[in-house]
Amino acid sequence: MHDHGFRICPDCDGFPIVAITTGTRHADGTRHVIPVLCPACHGTGHAPRWLVTTRPASVKAGASC
Repeated sequence: MHDHGFRICPDCDGFPIVAITTGTRHADGTRHVIPVLCPACHGTGHAPRWLVTTRPASVKAGASC
């Protein structure tokens, strides 16, 4: 397995695009949805290594508050 310097985005956990329903329906009865991209990774699902590894100590696992 090759390491290309990218990791799964910590904000969206690799699910970068979601469909949000607006509450309205089309004439055929289906719901009107809009796609929304993760603002951190811009819809790629990956984040550069520096973004994943340079989190503040207060949000790292096991850090005392």
